[in-house]
Amino acid sequence: MAETAPPRPATPDAPAPGGHAAAIASPGGHAAAIDSPTGHAAAMDRMYRYTRHIYDITRKPYLLGRDRMIAELDVPPGGTVLELGCGTGRNLVAVARRYPDCRLFGVDISAEMLRTARATIDAAGLTHRITLAPGDATEFDAASAFGVARFDRVYFSYAVSMIPDWVAALAEADRLTAPGGRLAVVDFGDAAHLGALPRRLLHGWLALFHVTPRVDLAPRLTALAAGRPVRHRALHRGYAQLGTIG
Repeated sequence: MAETAPPRPATPDAPAPGGHAAAIASPGGHAAAIDSPTGHAAAMDRMYRYTRHIYDITRKPYLLGRDRMIAELDVPPGGTVLELGCGTGRNLVAVARRYPDCRLFGVDISAEMLRTARATIDAAGLTHRITLAPGDATEFDAASAFGVARFDRVYFSYAVSMIPDWVAALAEADRLTAPGGRLAVVDFGDAAHLGALPRRLLHGWLALFHVTPRVDLAPRLTALAAGRPVRHRALHRGYAQLGTIG
């Protein structure tokens, strides 16, 4: 089960002391080149200030595999769940409804997205179960932010394709996963079976938004797992991929 850090209880929308605002973003915007954590946070806020209001409606047709990942999380009774790059909170609400006795935590770089996430969670009547914080996927002090050091389930949903140092983010997510827990990643795949032209068009379109499908996700997960069970699947003819450790 999750490890709880006793010195500080979880508080809604707690900041992440010592954490850097790093490259956590969701598809549809650019990962702007900046030279400070504050600058990156500002760039993400500019990107999502208006589009956050229509984000879920416009992304639903092409962010495939999210609900499948959620269905397979198999959160234990009373378990804890962390989403890195939580965006609008759509996934957190879906997880909360599917696993009604778990506690959930979400991290994102964009204060604007977190505003939408708070509204989404409030509208769903789930503020007592879901806590949010700004933070850095590559270096996040969960114990300070949430009062929980490690989580039974940790996941990324269409976030690693926009994190420049995504390998470091995977390693940090694994560090935040409790012993016996599970790390899950769903994102764009290599599109290998879509055909040459559709693949080229898809990846060209994604590149316009600085989205890079992580085609070597499977071997990265295997290396990180160090002997633990790994499962990786191509979904929708390679349009998406779903990988897990544990």
